[in-house]
Amino acid sequence: MQRRFLSCGFSLLTVGLTVLLMGSFTQIAVAQTVYKGGKAPAREGKNPLRVIMIGAHPDDAEVKGGGTAALWAEQGAEVMLVAVTNGDAGHQSQGGGALARRRAAECRRSAEILGVSWRTLDFHDGEVVPSLRAREAVMRVIRQWQADIVISHRTNDYHPDHRYAGQLAQDVAYMCAVPNLCPDTPRLEKNPVFMYFADRFQKPNAFTVDVAVDVDRVMDKKWASIDAMDSQMYEWLPWVAGYLDEVPEDKAARFNWLKQWRGPRMLGWTEKSRDILIQRYGKERGEKVKFAEIFELCEYGRGWAGENLWSLFPK
Repeated sequence: MQRRFLSCGFSLLTVGLTVLLMGSFTQIAVAQTVYKGGKAPAREGKNPLRVIMIGAHPDDAEVKGGGTAALWAEQGAEVMLVAVTNGDAGHQSQGGGALARRRAAECRRSAEILGVSWRTLDFHDGEVVPSLRAREAVMRVIRQWQADIVISHRTNDYHPDHRYAGQLAQDVAYMCAVPNLCPDTPRLEKNPVFMYFADRFQKPNAFTVDVAVDVDRVMDKKWASIDAMDSQMYEWLPWVAGYLDEVPEDKAARFNWLKQWRGPRMLGWTEKSRDILIQRYGKERGEKVKFAEIFELCEYGRGWAGENLWSLFPK
């Protein structure tokens, strides 16, 4: 009896260690940073503008800022899109490491289309909290990228992962320059400019448009980058909203359906920012913009105002 018990215990221990190691290998595989050209760009000579967009999930930054990211990249800026979570809960029939790997592959394809870099911090989907561990992870990735601009969610978003991703970004807005915090990653000599993605929430305060970017010229890239995220655009999000049966089987028809589904909200960003677009681009161009992406300035970090802030964004 004793020998059998010990054998059973050893087997359970072996299984447990195997699962743990497999999980570790999965995290290592998913958390890899994908850089253009295969390596992190150096800061030599005339330093390019460096931007990091931090979404809670693998699709947030692409949907809310993909067009602006593509324009920045075309104009020589170094842009990284970061997903705080690996998205391992965002599907009706898949989950865990397999889903995380699938979503990472989708985001890599999307990043290639946009001409930017991509990374996940590999926290579990649905489990983001403003912990010290998570704060340090966000601080390190901002420092490693040597970011001049950081864009993330506002903290009154409907999704807890969105709220807390935004909270984490805000929490490091000053700490990025403090050398005794995360001393393994050199501090930033200047705090970045911190910004918010657009949202529709009104309480306790509504989103304010401080910057509007005309993305009409790169909308083909943006649509293609979103189309690359099959698990979300054609499976999970339609399913959870109750209209999965409306998604066409044919790839071309499905792509047109995607534009009809996602387009109205993006058009809403344009109308919300029409006055800003006219101020920034002039009356003739500003009135013709069809698709714009909009951003709000965070009060933390390095302060900018008016046209000085607009000059940082692609035009």
